Amino acid sequence: MSLSRQQRFPRSSASVGGARAFVVRALMEWGLSERGDDIRLCVSELATNALLHGVPPGREFAVRLTLDGGSLRIEVRDSGGGSPEARQPDPCAPTGRGLYLVRALADDFGVTEHRVGKTVWVAFKGVGCDGGRGA
Repeated sequence: MSLSRQQRFPRSSASVGGARAFVVRALMEWGLSERGDDIRLCVSELATNALLHGVPPGREFAVRLTLDGGSLRIEVRDSGGGSPEARQPDPCAPTGRGLYLVRALADDFGVTEHRVGKTVWVAFKGVGCDGGRGA
């Protein structure tokens, strides 16, 4: 059985916390607690990147969660162009570590480009193996 939730967020710095809270609520409803810190950090990074690089003024971004068996997939879709890359961060740079951290914490990571915009996604395996109730 697959469970899914989706919500749109405006182009606002408050939306990063809103996206994180949305994901936490869904995980609690589904009885999932394992890897919660990793999941929250990844959502924060993906939402922040959408705001900084992918959401033009007046537009929104969407967060979608899908729990299918033992795998949780989180997608952040925006209307911006380009494909983000998780590069080795410059140790002297004050920024540029977000996707590097996301790739280190998630079991899988990818980008799906669309005619307009893109979806950046992460997957966590071994989460909710008993059909959505925490192990």
